[in-house]
Amino acid sequence: MSKLLFRLRNVPDDEAKEVRALLIEHQVDFYETSAGNWGVSMPALWLRDESQYPQARALLDTYQAARSARAREEYSRLKKAGKHKTPADSFRENPVGFIAYIFIVIVLLYLPLKFIIELSRQ
Repeated sequence: MSKLLFRLRNVPDDEAKEVRALLIEHQVDFYETSAGNWGVSMPALWLRDESQYPQARALLDTYQAARSARAREEYSRLKKAGKHKTPADSFRENPVGFIAYIFIVIVLLYLPLKFIIELSRQ
């Protein structure tokens, strides 16, 4: 019976490609499902043979730990060089979107507070 190994929703393309290559390299028998035409299905990598799960899980855990370490290293390097992304950079890239998100957050904070204050007055 098939067993879910790795969900692909919101996974960067390079990571998905590296995971596929890792599984192929170690001769893990898997198949992939897509999100479908409307994006409502679960894109994932599935094992055909459940007995390979411990081996595949160990491979993925090692890979993800190494990828996480590389990402932290890259962020530290960029931060030391002063090239990491800041909120000001986000604003410069998309000022309308940035302001819209700030407005949405303010509205989402205001509405419950207004309700609580009105209840306390009664």
